[in-house]
Amino acid sequence: MLNRIIAFVFFANYFVGVLAVALSLETAFQLNVPLNSPAYYMLLFCTTVFYYTIAYSGPVIPKVSANPRTEWYRQHYRFVRGSQVFLFSICALLSAWYLVENFHAIVHLPIYYWLILSVVPLAAILYYGLLPKSLISFNLRHTGWLKAFVIGFVWAGCVNLFPVTALRIERGITVDEPLLMLWLFTKNWMFCTVNAIMFDMKDYEDDANIELKTFAVRIGLRKTIYAVLIPLLLVGLVAFLAFAIYRHFGIPTILFNMVPFVCLLVVAFSLQRRQSILFYLIVIDGLLLVKALCGIAGSFFAHQNLH
Repeated sequence: MLNRIIAFVFFANYFVGVLAVALSLETAFQLNVPLNSPAYYMLLFCTTVFYYTIAYSGPVIPKVSANPRTEWYRQHYRFVRGSQVFLFSICALLSAWYLVENFHAIVHLPIYYWLILSVVPLAAILYYGLLPKSLISFNLRHTGWLKAFVIGFVWAGCVNLFPVTALRIERGITVDEPLLMLWLFTKNWMFCTVNAIMFDMKDYEDDANIELKTFAVRIGLRKTIYAVLIPLLLVGLVAFLAFAIYRHFGIPTILFNMVPFVCLLVVAFSLQRRQSILFYLIVIDGLLLVKALCGIAGSFFAHQNLH
């Protein structure tokens, strides 16, 4: 029974929806601003789950698969299709309500908000190649090494830029610290990019067969760990410490925000051994939840520094 629940939560991407909400909450706490409306978080959750399930909601898979997640989708094909319809309906209803409820604020949103925000959904659409092939056949998901950076960029936009914009729409609150906002966006972008590179390592053999030149395929698993993951993590850690000193963060705030980096390093070394799909879904994706919780905890000691 427990295994079925775990498979349901992680294979069906509901945990990914939780991560999107958790990271958005972290943004609010770290910026020391009010939370968004419950409707916004519900819309974010449903949209994230729906988006991440698109790749698995196509035609039914006729043969038994050796991949546990693929096999789960084969066995629960009807549920997944029904869930997608339900999630899309919820997204449509919430979007319509949100538009009507905040129409005046949305219409009067400054143009630079629209220009910045439009890049994020465009990257998300191009990632899955959701535009008609007659219009454009470009698919960012097949761009190899760039793939992880696109995923990280979309995540950072969704959990940093979108909540701040929604706060402007719902409450008329503007974040007046562009440097802090830029740092939080960059930190999430790089953290999620490293997370995506680690996640790509599970698909090493499949990506190699279709000649998708991810980091793991280009330079091998071991070199990806030592030449890509660890340097990126160390650069991120040094950048955080430099920013923390510049902003005069206290020791508790620094220690809480260092925990996710340390966890990433530990997990990166563990990838030298072959891991199960659930390891990636629970442990590696779980690092994003660790980051969100540590960021929220650290913010309680840093509020005096965020003004």
